[in-house]
Order: sequence, then C-alpha cells, then structure tokens
Amino acid sequence: MRYSTIKYFTYLILLSAFMFSCRGQKSSQPPIHPQQNMDFQNRFNAQEENSFFDNNMAMRMPVEGTVSRGNLKNNSVVYEGVDENGDFVTENPFDITKDFLYRGKDRYDIYCSVCHGGTGNGRGIIMTGNYGYVPAPSYHRDASREMPEGELYSAIANGVRTMPSYATQIEVEDRWAIVAYIRALQKSQYVPESEMDQFNVDLAQLQQEYQAEQERLAALEEERAAGRGEEEISAERGQQLFTMNACNACHSLDGSDLVGPSFAGLFGKERTFEDGTTAVADEEYLYESITQPDAKIVEGYQNAMASYDYLSDGELQSLIEYIKTLSDE
Repeated sequence: MRYSTIKYFTYLILLSAFMFSCRGQKSSQPPIHPQQNMDFQNRFNAQEENSFFDNNMAMRMPVEGTVSRGNLKNNSVVYEGVDENGDFVTENPFDITKDFLYRGKDRYDIYCSVCHGGTGNGRGIIMTGNYGYVPAPSYHRDASREMPEGELYSAIANGVRTMPSYATQIEVEDRWAIVAYIRALQKSQYVPESEMDQFNVDLAQLQQEYQAEQERLAALEEERAAGRGEEEISAERGQQLFTMNACNACHSLDGSDLVGPSFAGLFGKERTFEDGTTAVADEEYLYESITQPDAKIVEGYQNAMASYDYLSDGELQSLIEYIKTLSDE
C-alpha cells in the first residue's frame, strides 16, 4: 500500500474519532458557532426602550387607517348581522345547503347544546343542575322565533346579557351555520297541526305518545316528591335559591334597574305592562312571572327572562316568601 493511501486513511480515522468524541460531552464553554445566520440581530424585543424615537418606545402603533390583510370586514351583513341602516337582517347571507346545516349542527352541539339543550329547549346539561347559571332561554318561545337572523348571529358574535361572546371560538361562517340550524330546530319543534297532513306521520299516535310521556314525567315527579317528604317553604330557603339560580344577575335588591325590575319593595306594588294593563304583584302574579315570564312584560323591560318552571312548587313558594321580605328602604 502506498504511503499516501495510508496517510489518507490515518487522517480519516483521526477525523472520525474527533467527531465522535464531541457527541454527548458536557462543557462549560459556548459551542463553536461559525454560521451566525439570524441568531444575533440588531433588533428590539417587545416593550424595550428605543432612544431613536421621541417617546423612547420600540413598539410602534400601526399607521392610522391601516387594516391587516384579510381583515377588511366591510360587509356588515356577513360580519355584524346588520344592514346599512344598522337593523338586524332577516335572512341568512349564506346558501342553506345540507352540508351547511350539518356544519351548524356540529358547531351547535359543541358550543351551544350545553346551555340551550340538544333540541333548543333551554335545558342543557349545565342548566339542569345547581350551578348558579341564569337559565338559557328556549328557542321555542315566541320571542325567539320572532328574532331576525341577524339578532341570533349578534348574540353568538357579541354575547347577550349573561351569555359571553363566542367570536374567538366560532368562525364567521360557522356562526351563520348555527343560526341556520337553530331555525331548523325551531321548525322541527313547531310545525302547525294544519301542516302536518303533508308529512308521513300519524298525528294521533304522536299526541298519544306525548301525553303518555307527560304522564310519566308527572308520576316521576310525584315519586320524587314523596321520597323527599314535605318540602320546606321559607324565606331563608328562598334566599338560597335566589343565589343558586343567579337571580341577582337580572334583579337587584337595592332598587336599581338591571335586565329586569328590582325585587326591592316589589311585593304588593302595582305593575304596569306593555299592553297598558296593570296588576298587583301578589303571590299569584309572582308565581306566574317565575314560571311564565312572557305572560306579562313589565313596561320598559324586554321579554328576556327564561322560565324557571323546572323548580318544584316548594322552591317557587320559598322564592316568593323571600321576595315578600324585601323592602325598598
């Protein structure tokens, strides 16, 4: 073997040994860094001082009037649910296709059903326990059915009353898909009897099944009531229920106006309603207002309260007893 070949292999072995000797070795010295690339830059980090500018701020405000690419949301119908006059639109701006509806169902099941329920009846899983949430309204009441599409969209995008905004979680098109699915839920649960003939269903059988289900639920409630024994009815229990059901989110105790009228001095006071009629806030009125809040709307307030008809009779009576103790002083 020639000397040059031996020399070549010797250098190769030494180089390999040198390279392998560097693997897994710990050293207090900084690594050799021949290629700097962009590791070391003449730049400023967030919130750092920069004496180049008069205010010494490295971070600069965007030029007035600039819009980031893809965020020129100049279509108020699509992005806000309102027309050029600021009124809620009455039609969905997207084509209502089967895929669009199923997309809405998918998003609804994820974000909405926990409060509003799978059928839109306001009895979602977190509304049926004592979690202290203001009950979600049913989509099957007249006030919800009469809402324009844009108002439903706005509630999702901006939140309403105690409901938070979902703008950071649900994309614009998905919000409209949810609106379309809510309309489908409303139609599925509110088909007039006069229109049922066009569907291949046995209306008499459906009515019998519904009646049987109502009787079953009534019997179950009676059984539960018997197991609980005689319910306590007291103002103290009513105060606890007031807190547990988050009544204070809409009704104050100091006379100030919130979403609904204050409970301070409410009992025995004459109330004036939207239609001009009046009534005294006695026990019968309070019971109806809690279980059927849309029956009489107090003048100056919106029809925004959900029904608390899931409370037992003893719980309702206790709430009334508590309201009776509240003075306006």
